[in-house]
Amino acid sequence: MTAPLVSIITPAYNSGRFIDQTVASARNQTWTDWEMIIVDDGSSDDTAQRAKRATVADSRIRFLQAPSNGGVARARNIALREARGRYIAFLDSDDLWEPEKLDRQITFMRRYEVGVSFSAYRLIDEQGAAIGPGWDVLGKPSATATC
Repeated sequence: MTAPLVSIITPAYNSGRFIDQTVASARNQTWTDWEMIIVDDGSSDDTAQRAKRATVADSRIRFLQAPSNGGVARARNIALREARGRYIAFLDSDDLWEPEKLDRQITFMRRYEVGVSFSAYRLIDEQGAAIGPGWDVLGKPSATATC
C-alpha cells in the first residue's frame, strides 16, 4: 500500500452535530491523495459512531479512540503517531474546507519548496453563514478570504 501524500488530522470531542460536514469537506477535496485520521477524545455524544460510519464510506478515513478525554493536543498527537503522509493538515471536527484547499496548498508548497504553510479562514455560524469578514494569511480582515 502506497502512503498518502497528506494526512488530515481531526481531533473530535462532542462534535456529532458537525463531524459529518467536516468529513464531507475532506472527501470533497479536488486533491484526492490523502488519509484522514479522526481521534475521538472521549465524547459523550454520537461523535464516535458518526466517525466510524465515515470509515465504512471511505477507506481513506481511519478512526481512533482516545482512552479518555485528554484535550485537543493529546488527540492530535495520537493521530500524528499514526500518520503516514508526507504533509500534515489539521482539520478540526467543527471546521470546513473549500474543495480546492489541499490542491492549492500542496501546489504552493511544492512550487516554493516549503515544508510548512497555512491559509486564510472565515468564521461561520452553525448554519454555515459567514460571521463578519474572513481573515487573510497576514491576519487582516478580507472579504475574499478562501479557506
